[in-house]
Amino acid sequence: MTARKPFWETKSLNQMTVPEWESLCDGCGLCCLVRFEDEDTGEIIPTRVHCQLFDEHRCTCKDYANRKKTVPDCIKLTPHNIETLEWMPPSCAYRRLHEGKTLPLWHPLITGDRESVHQAGVSVRDQTVSELSFSDPEDALDFVATDLMYDKSDVDWDPEEP
Repeated sequence: MTARKPFWETKSLNQMTVPEWESLCDGCGLCCLVRFEDEDTGEIIPTRVHCQLFDEHRCTCKDYANRKKTVPDCIKLTPHNIETLEWMPPSCAYRRLHEGKTLPLWHPLITGDRESVHQAGVSVRDQTVSELSFSDPEDALDFVATDLMYDKSDVDWDPEEP
């Protein structure tokens, strides 16, 4: 008997159900970081400053269902806008699948464990500060973190090590 392929290998992003789409999120938290755009070059500058709704330990939104009410400029990822969001990290499942790549070995859909993204060192768990810590939003530029945007898809990760 042939094993059934997982949905992310058989469906396009447009064909996925809402639960399938949502399950692609690995919980790294990289998309919840404050970014700036250089006005001269258009370069995206990531920081270690997270959105006010981001739980820095759980790496989840504290009010996901209502986030747009509190953070109007929060961007909802969809199959229709993923190609325009070039600032998404290279390890992001949405971006990877859109680009025709596979999920990383540490991805929770592969491992069956939501902690694997943290164990692999890919997430921003406990490495960020809230945007609410600053009276001037520009102060977040003191926390520039270009290292967070490196492609961590192929990190040397041993699932047997804690």
